[in-house]
Amino acid sequence: MASNPPIPTTQTLSQPVGILGAGVAGLINAYVLLQDGFTDITVITRDRSVGGVWSRDRVYPGLHINSVHGEYRFSPLAMPRPEDSAETGGHITGMGMCNYMETFYVTFLKNKVKFKFETEITSVRRVQKESWEVKVEDIHSRGTKVLSFARIVLATGGCSNPQIPDELSLDGAKKAKFAGVVFHSSEFRIRLDEILEKVKPKEQSDKDTVLVVGGGKSAMDICAKLTLEGRRVVNVLTTPDTFIASTARIPDFIRKSRFLGLLSPHINLNTRLERFLHTTTIGSSIARFILDKLEQTSLDAYKVSQDSPLCPNTGRNSILWGIRTNDEGVVNPKSYYSLVNSGEIKIIAPARAIGYDDDGVSVNLNNGEKVAANVVILATGWKSSWTDIFDEKTASELGIGRHPPTFDLKDAESLWSNYKTLSNPPPSHIRHQSQYVTSIYRGLIPGKNLNNRDFAIAGAIFSANLGYTSEVAAHWISSYFQGDPMRLPSSPEVAVAEAELRSAWMKYRYPNMLFWVNESYSTTLDFWTWPQAADELLEDMYVPNMRSGGNWFTWPFRVIDLKEIATLREERKAIREKRM
Repeated sequence: MASNPPIPTTQTLSQPVGILGAGVAGLINAYVLLQDGFTDITVITRDRSVGGVWSRDRVYPGLHINSVHGEYRFSPLAMPRPEDSAETGGHITGMGMCNYMETFYVTFLKNKVKFKFETEITSVRRVQKESWEVKVEDIHSRGTKVLSFARIVLATGGCSNPQIPDELSLDGAKKAKFAGVVFHSSEFRIRLDEILEKVKPKEQSDKDTVLVVGGGKSAMDICAKLTLEGRRVVNVLTTPDTFIASTARIPDFIRKSRFLGLLSPHINLNTRLERFLHTTTIGSSIARFILDKLEQTSLDAYKVSQDSPLCPNTGRNSILWGIRTNDEGVVNPKSYYSLVNSGEIKIIAPARAIGYDDDGVSVNLNNGEKVAANVVILATGWKSSWTDIFDEKTASELGIGRHPPTFDLKDAESLWSNYKTLSNPPPSHIRHQSQYVTSIYRGLIPGKNLNNRDFAIAGAIFSANLGYTSEVAAHWISSYFQGDPMRLPSSPEVAVAEAELRSAWMKYRYPNMLFWVNESYSTTLDFWTWPQAADELLEDMYVPNMRSGGNWFTWPFRVIDLKEIATLREERKAIREKRM
């Protein structure tokens, strides 16, 4: 590792920066850059308001997210406690998240940073070093213009472009003369009134039905919302996500500490406790026992039996091996799981929707069944937001897409053969996945572009605490742009090699990761191990890590709070001034 030559700070601060996306990552990067003295910042979003997936056109009453109060926020602004906190175990509502993002924007960014709302990004192209052209289109007038920037922060995320199988697409429905309404779950909020008008309440019709295709968090939320609105709902899914739940609120020293992260293996085992838990027979037995117990306790909380279609009875969806784990908080009678148990939501699983029937009213399933529906909501996931805005030449020059390894990784798995926690993994159902890797260093910069310091990625660190990791990452990006002293790879080749090694680790750690992760989210997967990932970024900036403190016994259980990173700007400034 070495620090690359610095860039003149005064020149850098006056150069224009384009932030592509106004979600969580886009907003905190705009804030940190502004606080650091950048004077020409533009944020571009297709939405009418800030918030990204939590913008006002996407959230609806009754929606709850996986994060609990205190996690999904930024250090400069406190978040009000949810009104139904006692019922949900402190889980944040979608409306609460939307209000928080809008308040953050008004308090810290409005009239200080330029925002271009309802503006579609159609292409991003590098002219030369520190010179980028971003072509945009007004979504109403369809007028186009080209904006120029010296630096780009790509914050478009992995949940903005819908992924719809061809056989279930709107074109597929038209060809089959399907009479019902078909749309992706991303449109649910703006089409909610249409659904409620199209589908009569159960007491008024014994046939009107909404079919929700998919088994992720958004599918479950939509099913619960429509059921509570009195509509008949059928949910078709292959395998449900793993979830954690309890009959009483999980204590903060478990839920908000390093505890769960320590039980999940990270690529670097930096503490004696981690090495004990993951490389010894006794330690790995303890780690797996606790995770298995947490999983079983959660199933028991909702009275989910092993033969229930709600039970994720494949190894790849366990808490240890699964990429997604829904945090359901305290058992709630209005939740998806309660509504399924009571028979108010009908689920068909394992099953997959394979197309529209010739009868014009039904969807065919791969198990031979068909479901008549007035409305079909496709909660079928997301594709990368990068592929539509970068042409192949630009993507290749940057190195932001999946590609065959440039380094020999055939012996990479031997580096982790001592991880006893990862013994006996579930079988992989991904064909030829070892042929493709990504080369995004730390999930923040393309390795090939290391020395240019003019392009960064925000929001691609997959984390269970996006508030903390996004804020730390924003400071990392600002330091990188300014040429601050940092622990960085000695060359682009070394950065690419390290990034590809991480990519190989992710496939070893999560054998079935490519089932749903797209390029925008495939740079680093630190869902439970987000404290370790944040610590690495802090170390890169030469500021203290493991900030929650504690002694040899208490440190795994100390609550991690955003206030511990509130002084990062001042700490980084002090390091910068020492260099001068």
